[in-house]
Amino acid sequence: MSADDLVASIPANIPNTQRIDFCTKDTKKARSYAGHVHIDSTEHPGTQNHLFYWFFESQTCNPHVAVPDQQELISRTPLLIWLNGGPGASSLLGLFLENGPLSIGDDAAGTISVSPDSWNQEAHVVFWDQPLGTGYSYSDAGEYVHDEKALSRMFWEGLQKFFSAHPEYAQCPLYVCGESYAGKYVPAIAMEIDERNRQEAAGRRINLKGIAVGNGWIKPELSLRALIDYAYTTGFLGINQKESLYKAYDAFQDALAAGKLKKATKLGNELVATTLSYGGNFDLYDVRRWDDLPMGALRAYLDSEEVKKSLHVPPDVTWQCADNDGPVAEWLVKDNMVDCSWRYAKIIDEGYKTLLYTGNFDTACGYRSTEEILDHLMKEKGEHEHAEWRNAPRLIWTQAQGNPKGFVRRHGNLTQVGVPGSGHQVPAFQPQTCREMLYNWLFDRPFTGYDPQQQLKHRNGNGNGNGNTGMRKA
Repeated sequence: MSADDLVASIPANIPNTQRIDFCTKDTKKARSYAGHVHIDSTEHPGTQNHLFYWFFESQTCNPHVAVPDQQELISRTPLLIWLNGGPGASSLLGLFLENGPLSIGDDAAGTISVSPDSWNQEAHVVFWDQPLGTGYSYSDAGEYVHDEKALSRMFWEGLQKFFSAHPEYAQCPLYVCGESYAGKYVPAIAMEIDERNRQEAAGRRINLKGIAVGNGWIKPELSLRALIDYAYTTGFLGINQKESLYKAYDAFQDALAAGKLKKATKLGNELVATTLSYGGNFDLYDVRRWDDLPMGALRAYLDSEEVKKSLHVPPDVTWQCADNDGPVAEWLVKDNMVDCSWRYAKIIDEGYKTLLYTGNFDTACGYRSTEEILDHLMKEKGEHEHAEWRNAPRLIWTQAQGNPKGFVRRHGNLTQVGVPGSGHQVPAFQPQTCREMLYNWLFDRPFTGYDPQQQLKHRNGNGNGNGNTGMRKA
């Protein structure tokens, strides 16, 4: 096992006046590795591309016990890949602001603390900066990717390099997870892994088991229409403004149907900007707010010399992070508005576990989009499959006192969860609920709750008003 990328400690703040040690015996810690995988460029021979990762072993494993002495435990523990979207958003946003073992404070010093809500409590988690130009990932020749195929090929090669350096995790059940624009990345990467696994000479077989996507940018044509309707329904648009946006939406649709993808992306982005402007610039990712989740001092922290040294990042590499802006987005301009829902259909058909979850206050990639995408995919599978999906119980997943944690529908290998009280970044808004949802899905644990339709039928049938009647588990 290579230890060249071992993370022993990191600065606890920007001035580096204290450090967080990952190897102390008096605190629950985990093995951590960070650095770059180096991939030969096919577009610029003689140069390399460098994808950054930061890995955290599951807290169920003991960092003070040698790997060979707990290899069985390590190998049966799920390995989660986390990808943020943008395009251009570093996955270290997810690490520090959403579901990672570390969090950053709002203070100017950028104080780092250990998060109690990390996804690595029962699973290994690795945060990847991709595609090129995102986060700490960079190219010697200034190369970027222009479509999902190029992106997923490069990522597969990066995984091969990672597992060569850390073969102790190579047999772990692998789940590709992400949110937002990663709704495009995740299925493309999963399909690339599946295709390579079928080729005997392709490289190390990767033990892919499933995918999970939160508030995914999957079918932009649908999401943009839903954005207008949601903004109108919640009072951020007047009827005349709504009608003018519908006309702009028709022009967007015309460009998309004509295959003018650059124009469609331009018109789609303008439609979003106009909708927000009409509504007083409400937060696109949470209709209850006027500003997105603050990044705080994260940029200053990740650009500090001591942090980069701790994570094995060359000192001249600048951390890059953008949301649908800058060179990463510009190179993916023809990918942005393309429908990728067909990839989900293939992944579901191949039997991979699939979880799609959404926060209900997101206007960018909200619940309605996911609901209608899945309904359309099931309709394409045939009348019987569509009926089974529609008739699958939509359970109210409850807390102990009975308030809903979420709304859960499951059929075969597909699970859909709506999360109330959450915007776009569900792990940030509802961290404990989101982690419990993920673990229920990963480990086949029950979503304890009830089917309200069955409960109402029972009440109407015998007049029993007992609130516990019809309780069942998903």
